[in-house]
This record gives sequence, structure tokens and C-alpha cells, in this order.
Amino acid sequence: MNTTQSRPRGSNSSSQTKRNRFGGGKKFNSKSSGGFNRGSRGSSRGGNQNRNKRGSKSIQLDISTFINKAEKSVEKEEKFIPENLFADFSIETNLKNNILGRGYEKPTPIQDQTIPHILQNKDIVGLANTGTGKTAAFLIPLINKVILNRKEQVIILTPTRELAIQIEEELQSFTTGMRIFSTVCVGGAPIYKQISRLQKPNQFIIGTPGRIMDLMKRGVLKLNNTRTIVLDEADRMLDMGFVNDMRFIMSEMPKERHTLFFSATMSPTIEGLIKDFLVDPVNISVKTRATSKNIDQDIIRIAGRDKVEVLADLLSDPEFTKVLVFGRTKRGVEKLNEKLLQRGIKTESIHGNKTHGQRQNSLKKFKSDNVQTLIATDVVARGLDINDVSHVINYELPETYDDYVHRIGRTGRGDKTGKALTFVD
Repeated sequence: MNTTQSRPRGSNSSSQTKRNRFGGGKKFNSKSSGGFNRGSRGSSRGGNQNRNKRGSKSIQLDISTFINKAEKSVEKEEKFIPENLFADFSIETNLKNNILGRGYEKPTPIQDQTIPHILQNKDIVGLANTGTGKTAAFLIPLINKVILNRKEQVIILTPTRELAIQIEEELQSFTTGMRIFSTVCVGGAPIYKQISRLQKPNQFIIGTPGRIMDLMKRGVLKLNNTRTIVLDEADRMLDMGFVNDMRFIMSEMPKERHTLFFSATMSPTIEGLIKDFLVDPVNISVKTRATSKNIDQDIIRIAGRDKVEVLADLLSDPEFTKVLVFGRTKRGVEKLNEKLLQRGIKTESIHGNKTHGQRQNSLKKFKSDNVQTLIATDVVARGLDINDVSHVINYELPETYDDYVHRIGRTGRGDKTGKALTFVD
């Protein structure tokens, strides 16, 4: 991609020079800042006030945690040696061939520890960082389950429509030529098309809790014979206020079922759900450090400057090849997108006020490098696998440190390096 065509002006300065000029981490005294008090700005997320359950009424973010240099000497790190190889798993030949054909050889830690237990039909609580390969960890053994019993139906709940679509895409890549059918049921997309697809046989139903519950109440989707469910990014679904929807969906399923529960964090509320939903689960935790060692983290002090101009100046640097910018509100994200477009920067936006089709189109353009920059709310902060994101910029501070971790986790994925910059006043 020729990114220079989309920039308003050239720049010969390096990104390090820019950070110093705007007040990078080396010049910032975190002790004198007192951190960031979310209560002083108020919440702009409407119905998501329940986010405060994780802490006190006023959540403090220590800005010094946004400054962390990527580790350069990765060769010193102990290399993970899996107990299994994909070729050794007790799965059907066609599925194994598809997996190996995609270049899969050695499983990641979450895959290595989880797949054997799911194949044995055990309930799972999986605690893992973002980008650890957990989607394949539950899809592979569940596809095998469906191959062995074509009447088997699996429901997968996710917090966002983008993640649901990504899971289906990965499912389809594993099931090429197998005549295994799936449908995605998410809000924002035409419900009658989803109703039409549900009238046909589907071994996998992937969706967001609100739309799944809507379809159930309409009598279109019945789960009384569905005995396998995956709750993916469960902590995020709780944050988004889906706890009652999740309880309703589970209550309509058989009591004897196979439940897989994945979360990046653990809280008393999640522990309560695990006790209610799962039976004698196998607990698997492969969480390491909160943020990837491959991400170089720093701050940019605005100090009264025009934030849009600061951002536009950064985006003019040739190093910023593929940039994900996070804001807090739908209106603010769209306004920022318009201002950058006026400055000649090729950008797209994703937020809750956009239609399903618009969101998918914006994401597709960013993934395919047709635009340099994607401006988004936290709707794309979790789970999405976007290749080669060079920078994540927190244009506005996240509400919690967990949100920060998931935002910056869109860069520095796998063995690649990335940079995360956070704007502070």
C-alpha cells in the first residue's frame, strides 16, 4: 500500500522525534499527574453503567502503565513446547487434513491444553490473553463432534457482530468440503434473512446474546435440543449488559449440556456464572503478562494542543502504515473521522450508530489496506484478528485498564511488533 498518497503532508522527522515534541513518556511525570479519574469526566456509554461493578465509583487509571518498551531480546524467553501436535489429536481425517493444510502444526498453549478436554466432552473454563488462538481451540474439537453426529447443534455467543463473523470465517476455513452449515445471528443485520437461514439445518449458530434471545422469543430459534454452547469473551458480554440475556438463553437449553466458557479476566460475577452454568469444569489458564511483550507503549501529552492536529501529524509519518484509533463515544468517533477525511487522510469508522453493512464495509477496507486508518469505539477492541496493525492510538482514554489491554492487543500479534500511543492531557 502506498500510504503517502493518503497523507496531508510529508514529514522527515521520525516518530520518536514527534513523541518528544508532543510530550512523550520520557518527559512525563506520572507521579504529579495523579492518574486519570474517570469520574471527573463522567460516562458516555449510557446503558453500560454496570461497568463500575469491577471497582469503585471512580476508577483510577495509572498513566504510567501506558509506558512500556517492547522486549528486544525475545531469544531469552523460554520457548513453549506443546504436549501435542495437530497431527496427533484424535480427530476425523478430513478435519485434520484441513487443519494441516492451513499450515497448523504445533498448537498454542490454550489449544494444547484445551482441545483434548473438549474432545472428552468436559466443561471448560478458559482464561487466556487476547490473540492466543482460543477460537481454534474450541472450534476444532466441536467440528469433530459435529462430524461424529450430524444432528449435533452448537451455539456460540460473542459480544460483538464483528467477532461473530470472524468466528464463522474461521469455522468455514476448517470445514471446507464437509457440508457443515452455520449461520450468524447478530443485531444490526436484517432479522428476516436470519430467520430464513434458521429454517434450514445449521450445525453451528453464532451470534450476539441480544439477537439470539430475540429470535428465541419469536419462536424461530429453539434450543431445547441444543446441548453444546460456547460463551466467548464472557467478561465483555457482562460489561455490555448481556448477563440476563445469557441466563435466559442457558435456561432454555437442556440441563445436561456441554459448556465452554472463555474469558480474559475473572471477577466475582463471572465466578458466579461459572457455578451456575458449568458442571465440574476443567480450569485452564494460560494468561501471562497483561500486555504483549511485542508492543512498545508510550504516551503523548497534548498540553493544550489541538488533538486532531496532533493525530493528523502522526498519521503523516511513513511509520504509521496501518493505524487503529480508539475513541469513547459513537458521536466522537464519527466526528473525528470526518475531520481526518477533511485533512486528506484515508480513513473509515466503526461504531454502534452504523448499520451492520457499513461496519463490515469499513472493516473490510481496513483489513485489505484500502484505508490507512480505522477510527473505532471499543466495539473492535476484543477478539478481532487484523493483520499488520502498525499502531494503536488511544485518542481518548479507555474506561478501565482491561479495556486498554484489549485495545492495544490489536497490534503486536503473534511474533510481530507493534506500537501503542495514548493521548493524555
